[in-house]
Amino acid sequence: MTIALDKEIEDRTANIGIIGQGYVGLPLAHAFCEARFTVTGFDVDPEKVESLNRGESYIQTVGTDTVTRMVDSGRFRATTEFRELRQMHVVVICVPTPLTKTREPDLSHITSTAHEIRRYLERGQLIVLESTTYPGTTEEVVQPILEESGLTAGEDFFLAFSPEREDPGNKNFATKTIPKLVGGINEASGELACKLYATAVQEVVSVSDTTVAEAAKILENIYRAVNIALVNELKVLFDRMGIDIWKVIDAAKTKPFGFQAFSPGPGLGGHCIPIDPFYLSWKAREYELSTRFIELAGEINTEMPRFVVQKVAEALNSVESSIKGSRGLLVGVAYKPNTDDVRESPAFKLIDLLDGFGATLSYHDPHVPSLPRTRRCQKEIDSVGLDAETLSQHDFTLIVTDHEGIDWDLVVEHSRIVVDTRNATRNVTSGRDKIFKA
Repeated sequence: MTIALDKEIEDRTANIGIIGQGYVGLPLAHAFCEARFTVTGFDVDPEKVESLNRGESYIQTVGTDTVTRMVDSGRFRATTEFRELRQMHVVVICVPTPLTKTREPDLSHITSTAHEIRRYLERGQLIVLESTTYPGTTEEVVQPILEESGLTAGEDFFLAFSPEREDPGNKNFATKTIPKLVGGINEASGELACKLYATAVQEVVSVSDTTVAEAAKILENIYRAVNIALVNELKVLFDRMGIDIWKVIDAAKTKPFGFQAFSPGPGLGGHCIPIDPFYLSWKAREYELSTRFIELAGEINTEMPRFVVQKVAEALNSVESSIKGSRGLLVGVAYKPNTDDVRESPAFKLIDLLDGFGATLSYHDPHVPSLPRTRRCQKEIDSVGLDAETLSQHDFTLIVTDHEGIDWDLVVEHSRIVVDTRNATRNVTSGRDKIFKA
């Protein structure tokens, strides 16, 4: 390895290693393959590695056809052998950053990855952290671990932060079309990282340092979390007042300035919005400050599944029934429409709550054929078909995710009761007396 990494990036001779081959790492690997780099995907899950090397995908964002082309081109392979990091000119970290049970940052994936990199760190390498985290992580956590190698960041190797901005299921944006924020620990690190990403994405936005890039990502997610909490709180209030929140939002968004529409739902899902704001809340305690907006938004959003279950109970009560002993069908378990991503999906909490009240549950999701056991839900169930017979066999239908392509007229026609958390049935004209908004 030489310090002239900029030339290797320019010539596309730099070997790129991406640690973590999930919803962030695999799309990034695809983008760099398209930019004619040789990419190695590192992951601790041997089943994922074997699947990728067979040319098979396990996420919809980067389908099997795409992975097959990546492998067949000779530009991509996956491995569990971290000693191969020595052969990489660039190493990008795309690992999860969850919360602990006490809602504190769990940086174990980042720290364990940094220790692996340290073991094989070579002079002249560029290391980039993409995992969302609190401001200061790159310099306060990752850099000291890497420097245990005896090499100095910014001189012997380069270090930067560039937050992921993936949005699974979004047809309008992909990795290469989303502007890429980049901040380095020093000027040389920032310039190299910018040059790297400029080969694979359409727009690179250079910021002054890693903390600005880290804080910007947190701000993006807090902005959404707080505004979603606002409309969720108003949904509960307007429901009590007999006002349809969806009609209110449609009316408000006719204003061409000063308002951006956010949609309420059954709770927050995805890896970012339910988790990342609490990273900043935790960090704020170091400065003897409390982030009241963030914590209140988290409380409101966390309570939404209970509100939905209450509406299910009210709907069943209207036909002289109860949750206990009922059969329920959830339509959609992904955390957002048109994706197979179930990370932190409110469906898990809804299943847990409804099961606790004595309901027998099934689900239909065209994107999620099987729902695995998780720390939040210990039931392992498979998706069922969505037809007249299946719908009529259940006491209630709960719409959790409004995927495109679902026949909502069919759902309403053949369901006994429909509890709609997404306003998916807004265009259904027949059988509206069976629809309960939640």
